[in-house]
Amino acid sequence: MSEDPTPVSDSAFRSETSVRDAAPQFVLPLVVRIERADPPARTDALETAARAVLTILGDERSAGDGEWAQAMRDWQDARIRKVVRRARGAEWRRAEALPGITVTGKSAEVRVFPPVPLDGWPKDLARLQVSGTDLDDPEPPVDADPAAPVLWLNPDLGMSAGKAMAQAGHAAQLAWWELSEEERAGWHDAGFPLAVRTADPARWPELTGSGLSLVRDAGFTEIAPGSCTVVADHPALRRKR
Repeated sequence: MSEDPTPVSDSAFRSETSVRDAAPQFVLPLVVRIERADPPARTDALETAARAVLTILGDERSAGDGEWAQAMRDWQDARIRKVVRRARGAEWRRAEALPGITVTGKSAEVRVFPPVPLDGWPKDLARLQVSGTDLDDPEPPVDADPAAPVLWLNPDLGMSAGKAMAQAGHAAQLAWWELSEEERAGWHDAGFPLAVRTADPARWPELTGSGLSLVRDAGFTEIAPGSCTVVADHPALRRKR
């Protein structure tokens, strides 16, 4: 695992124009499997997407001279874009045949791929749908373990499941950047445990003012530029505040 050189103060998730916008733009593709008869639960899909992002960040192929390392560096030097598409049946099987990593949750399967140019998607991914990725939780999620990492969603924003999956991935990545090598290794070795929950409205101002990693959306889709979408609450980061 390698240390990312980008300081958090120069966040690639900010809405303001920066030098990152002048760099060639790349996208991290994520594909969620949504079979018509057996869709995944929404919260599990969000958590699985976040773990998928962490998994590719921590993969040896993404570091040093690994086969994905240059693409990962190019992507992280520009805006950190993630796009979630959905697939089922033969579409999913074609996506699985492409280089990437499939991460499985309780009911969700998400495949993450090395970054691709903004206008250079592989055809088997480019043809997949982005819109309409709406999922539900059959039962309300249980309370998050306060001793584990939690990605807190803004309670005042309505996001599709696909949009929320990308935002959860952003928050997980911000937390990853702030951790030490030892802390990253521990999270990696534990299988990246985490929870995604919607914050209590009364607690949201406290979370956004806590100094924890905060995603501000660039506003390309669904929500206004600069919207605070997720706070990454990792125990190791809490101790540093």
